[in-house]
Amino acid sequence: MCGIVGVASTAPIHDRGLIVAQRDTMYHRGPDDAGVWWSPDGKVGLAHRRLAIIDLSPAGRQPMADSAGELEIILNGEIYNYRELRDELRARAHQFRTNSDTEVLLEAYREWGTSCLDHLLGMFAFGLYDSRKGTVFLARDRAGEKPLFYRHAKGELSFASELKGLLRDPKAPRNLNLVALNHYLAYGYVPSSLCILDGFHKLPAAHALEFDTTTGSVRTWSYWDLPEFAATTDSTSDELLDQLDEILERAVRMQLVADVPVGVLLSGGVDSSIVTALAARASPSAIKTFTISFPGHGAFDEGPYARLVASHFGTDHCDLVAEPATVGLLPQLAQQYDEPIGDSSMVPTYLVTKLVREQCTVALGGDGGDELFGGYTQYSLMLKQRRIHRMLPAFGRRAIRTVAGRLPVGVRGRTYGLSLGSGERDSLAFASLYFDSKTRARLVPALENIESSSPEQFKTNAGAAGVSLVQQMTRSDFMTYLPDDILVKVDRASMLNSLEVRAPFLDKSVITFAFSRLPDDLRARRDSRKILLRRLGARLLPKQLDLARKQGFSLPLGAWFKGEWGTYMEKVLLESNSGLFDKNVITELVAAQRRGLSNAQRLFNLAILELWMTAYKVSLPQ
Repeated sequence: MCGIVGVASTAPIHDRGLIVAQRDTMYHRGPDDAGVWWSPDGKVGLAHRRLAIIDLSPAGRQPMADSAGELEIILNGEIYNYRELRDELRARAHQFRTNSDTEVLLEAYREWGTSCLDHLLGMFAFGLYDSRKGTVFLARDRAGEKPLFYRHAKGELSFASELKGLLRDPKAPRNLNLVALNHYLAYGYVPSSLCILDGFHKLPAAHALEFDTTTGSVRTWSYWDLPEFAATTDSTSDELLDQLDEILERAVRMQLVADVPVGVLLSGGVDSSIVTALAARASPSAIKTFTISFPGHGAFDEGPYARLVASHFGTDHCDLVAEPATVGLLPQLAQQYDEPIGDSSMVPTYLVTKLVREQCTVALGGDGGDELFGGYTQYSLMLKQRRIHRMLPAFGRRAIRTVAGRLPVGVRGRTYGLSLGSGERDSLAFASLYFDSKTRARLVPALENIESSSPEQFKTNAGAAGVSLVQQMTRSDFMTYLPDDILVKVDRASMLNSLEVRAPFLDKSVITFAFSRLPDDLRARRDSRKILLRRLGARLLPKQLDLARKQGFSLPLGAWFKGEWGTYMEKVLLESNSGLFDKNVITELVAAQRRGLSNAQRLFNLAILELWMTAYKVSLPQ
């Protein structure tokens, strides 16, 4: 795990100190070593901060050249199948000087060109300069575990692991992108290639980019797509269970490989508990597990379940208690997150990864299990809603939508009413909506006349390739919520603590299994969710563990809002000088929360945005 930054241009670059400053803005991503490299013609510069995981020797440092001195690379992440690829490439007469996965990637590109991406298993974002072609090649892993921001302007491409690296350039614009803002207010994150700042972009998951230093042109493409469901599968549920056990164990075993201590983030939920079970099975010694708990907060406290699992597998377990006083972390986290993200679990994620880093440099987590195997509550709710939806005449749906739209924001059931009042396909977009279009326009009047497709339409289209409702929902979340919320949250929080977090559920074979072989009735039904994965849990986990309980790794925001958290968020929002929000609407939302409505998460999202704007001195569009 590392931090990368690069620049490429059609003309020689004279300011060579900037890239070093940009690199060191991301010191937290790689405190072990640092390097910089420039092409002989001065058109390409690559810089790297290293968190040493594989081949800790100086031979593994970056930027790294290939054996012929024609290629130069910077890599953030891990290529899990690097040993197998190295053997295959050796059989094709490639020579290796190190034991690092970075050199394997270099030689894989030398053998297959940009098609090397088809051979990689791992989480990665990299930049590779090919002096033979005069091109810079960027790519990001299939699920989007590792980030990559870029800016292309006036014949120059600059890119970095974190947006703050690019913003170290004093000439970089800092104007709010209203289209991205609209998406953030709707769902609490900025999706796909959009960036919250004008002039910047994110390379989407499973995408590649090539920049030509002769013409200054850029082309991007998708190198991988989610597989379609193979409706002809004839495997029984027991056979599918055995297959899942096998491929998950292989993924966990592969991701346990490191030259540094490895632990497991154990929340107590099904996903992380299964990862713990398989890691314990694969490891010859007791594994280290870590959790964070919220004593006295009922369903929010997974600590007892984590301790049960840890005891069952004899792990070396650490438990950290989260306190409301952690509100003081919000300005620091808002700055770390490059773009605002309305996921309050960033706080416990940061705290638990800080705890892990005291003993380990790598940790395995359970991210991806819900999206792949149908774990979110809204999947069952949407299946129930579809039955009601089909019984309602069009005028009845319109009436429900009208009534729901007149209710104050924060009334429980308001968003469900908007969803029920929409067309069946459009209703997918309301399952996790924070602010509907009318409320967004009230909050930020400039959004009323914005010319772009709506966030709701974007969300619906993301799952359009799915045939069934379950497929549409899981595909949409895999392509939007997972890479742009969950994985962003984990990457920035863990890397702020210089910790690498790996996700076995996002191994290519597991993704392919879930989307191509698993029928809907083994993913989500009206009365149950994550069906096959829970069966695997019943096989592997202690019998006392309640596998059917409602789970979630989040803060008790509603309860904490009554104390210091509420006071702090009100202060941030009502005393802000940004001019972004209509203060009357903010006052309404706060008052509604005080009356018992459910706006704590919405207010958190808005407060994070204000803190982010302050940290980065962002200007409103002119």
